[in-house]
Amino acid sequence: MGHLNLPASKRNPRQWKLLDIISAVFFGLVLLFFLLVFTPLGDSMAASGRQALLLSTSDPRQRHRLVSLIELGHHHKPIEACPANSVDHMPCEDPRRNSQLSREMNLYRERHCPLPDEMPLCLIPPPPAYKIPVQWPESLHKIWHSNMPHNKIADRKGHQGWMKEQGPYFIFPGGGTMFPDGAAPYIEKLGQYIPMNGGTLRTALDMGCGVASFGGSLLSEGILTLSFAPRDSHKAQIQFALERGVPAFVLMLGTRRLPFPAFAFDLIHCSRCLIPFTAYNATYFVEVDRLLCPGGYLVISGPPVQWPKQDKEWADLQSVARALCYELIAVDGNTVIWKKPDGDSCLPNQNEFGLESCDESNDPSNAWYFKLRRCVTPTSSVNGEFPLGMIPKWPDRLTRAPSRAFIMRNGIDLFQADTRRWTRRVAYYKNTLNLKLGTPAVRNVMDMNAFFGGFAAALSSDPVWVMNVVPARKPLTLGVIYDRGLIGVYHDWCEPFSTYPRTYDFIHVSGIESLIKLPGSSKSRCNLVDLMVEIDRMLRPEGTVVIRDSPEVIDKVARIAHAVRWTSTAHDKEPESHGREKILVATKMFWKLTSPSH
Repeated sequence: MGHLNLPASKRNPRQWKLLDIISAVFFGLVLLFFLLVFTPLGDSMAASGRQALLLSTSDPRQRHRLVSLIELGHHHKPIEACPANSVDHMPCEDPRRNSQLSREMNLYRERHCPLPDEMPLCLIPPPPAYKIPVQWPESLHKIWHSNMPHNKIADRKGHQGWMKEQGPYFIFPGGGTMFPDGAAPYIEKLGQYIPMNGGTLRTALDMGCGVASFGGSLLSEGILTLSFAPRDSHKAQIQFALERGVPAFVLMLGTRRLPFPAFAFDLIHCSRCLIPFTAYNATYFVEVDRLLCPGGYLVISGPPVQWPKQDKEWADLQSVARALCYELIAVDGNTVIWKKPDGDSCLPNQNEFGLESCDESNDPSNAWYFKLRRCVTPTSSVNGEFPLGMIPKWPDRLTRAPSRAFIMRNGIDLFQADTRRWTRRVAYYKNTLNLKLGTPAVRNVMDMNAFFGGFAAALSSDPVWVMNVVPARKPLTLGVIYDRGLIGVYHDWCEPFSTYPRTYDFIHVSGIESLIKLPGSSKSRCNLVDLMVEIDRMLRPEGTVVIRDSPEVIDKVARIAHAVRWTSTAHDKEPESHGREKILVATKMFWKLTSPSH
């Protein structure tokens, strides 16, 4: 049979198919390279990859392996960045998670934390156009719009003087819903009835604070106000307050005691905070009473005080105040001012709310995840002298050992030694380690293991405020801190803190490993990696962390610091200090996402 003379191009089809495939793959790779480098597709794919990696660290076994590698220094890459939509993420105040919970007594707006294994291990990035914040005191009046580009409050509340957008800034005229002309005239009005200056009042609590213009204005009177509000429909009001350099905290009065000790505040203020004080048999009024110093002042402005169609609510509010023997100082328009009695209230007496005194088994300063009680805290239930007028005025109260120091054995001696120790240490921080304390670069400071507040007291002449955190599993010394005229909260550092990302300039912790251990045990309840990732979340870019602990712990901390993208240096302790301590000083690098996550 004859052979056909085929063209050369058709003699070896297998060979040419292989060449075609190789050519196609080559040109495909070139095309993919250009797509990834020069088009948004690359950004999108990078973001998807990052999210996939974050999801993979949600696998508990893989997460535990990663944590162990980081602690041992065997994970040589930095921890991954979280997606771009997490720039304002607060793990315990996540609306998507908490919206499934009950609305009863605002349970769904309280803190509810995921388990560590349920959280991706990643670092929160700043917004794309983030800038180093405006420094204090200019920040009280203006902040960068790009650092929190949320216009909702400015759009809705601008006419009330809360805040306005102006060029690259948000500006804060100092107003509020009940004082649209500014907080200063409102405070001046309160001063007709309350000793707003002269050091009698020092610690204040502003409930439902908006952007904290009331607390910000009180600073010039020497009154240190802790302002709080929940994460709610007014996007990021506490975030704005902290960016301004005003003490603030994300918090909701719901089903639990607020995380403060008994008799902490000389003044408690509510300006249209809409807390139903007389609901649930006056449970919320009773909680305010627990927090208010004997002889302290309660100011409520707005509903229901002489408010249209709220006659019953206003009458009930007056009734519960009478039942607790509060002295009515004034009703001025829609503002009422009461003074708490110096001694025990007139309970037990007959009252329509069924209020009774708490029994001796109730520790009124136990306030970490502690359900609200419907009983009134007797002044006699806490040892010490608390009535305003009996305690020293500010600033004398800062260095006078309060009687609550007796919570510890040899408490007065411990207090005085702690004060001397931190005066010496802070001088070493400034003069030898050249930390930025006392400069305009540092305004918002946190002490994660505050004890008696000695670190904060040593900074009292600096233009800073300090959030003193007393770990909830340690001795409850927060009452001593408030007696000194300082502020703070209880917290368990095995959980995230109730603040927005990038809210502190300087974070200090003495004995970091003790924060994750069971008291009196070497067993850990959580790990240092998660704790340092949380510190990174709270810290502003270019902010400072100072950690004191044993050399072994500092070595481990230094390894983790590299993984969270800090630059760090270990230093010897002060020459006068005893014990085996080293000091790690770290700076958070100012990094940004290289591509937007979707």
